[in-house]
Amino acid sequence: MKVQPKANANNVRTIREGRLMSKAELAKAADLSIPTIDRVEKGYPCRMETKRKIIRALGMSLKERSRVFLE
Repeated sequence: MKVQPKANANNVRTIREGRLMSKAELAKAADLSIPTIDRVEKGYPCRMETKRKIIRALGMSLKERSRVFLE
């Protein structure tokens, strides 16, 4: 039986695709692994530091975090 992730709504995939970035490009820019980006996009929980890296790698300021991570 597969465990379902806790729903951590975010717009990472939408924003990434809107910027025409691949998961690999975002992972490299954020200094994270591709599987980490994949898990975040699927709604798995992640550390605050991971969120910060993703926000910055998407070219956004930390003040815009609520546009990326809906909390």
